[in-house]
Amino acid sequence: MNRKLNLNQPPAVPPPVGTHSHGTKPAHRTKPALSVLLILILGNAPAWAGLGQPEASVTTDQQQMKSEDHVQTLQTYKVHQLTTGNGPTVREYVSPGGVVFGIAWQGRSTPDMNQLLGTYVTNLQTATPSQTKIIRLRGVTVKTGDFVYSNFCRMRMCTGSAYVPSLVPNNVPTGVVR
Repeated sequence: MNRKLNLNQPPAVPPPVGTHSHGTKPAHRTKPALSVLLILILGNAPAWAGLGQPEASVTTDQQQMKSEDHVQTLQTYKVHQLTTGNGPTVREYVSPGGVVFGIAWQGRSTPDMNQLLGTYVTNLQTATPSQTKIIRLRGVTVKTGDFVYSNFCRMRMCTGSAYVPSLVPNNVPTGVVR
């Protein structure tokens, strides 16, 4: 290899430390990690009932998923457990007033959060860093004024829950949503 050295042109200077090759500063490192995590969580496909939706949406989703719906009626709420052969198991918690106040899931993948959370998905998408706790390579927890969400994945198993404290019936601890 025979290269000619051009002495008329100054040598290439690498960009300053902390900048990209095009001279811009890198974005905060938490934001890209949260963005990637949200894309992974929000990008799955099955349809489920939405948080804050009427109980009838559980039946519609059960038919659409071709899943089994096992209903457990407790004193102050109901739990619909939707199971399929190859997807996550989803438990939907329904108040005596007929509203889904909490949702929990478990399985090899996270269900579609757009459908699962309904209108509350915006709380997940717009959560500030102070409302978000990221556990490196494992999961995320988001707590806003009237929305609590957590999703953890480890060794090909994802578990999570979401609930709206103002929709949880009186005398029902929020810890039942699991």
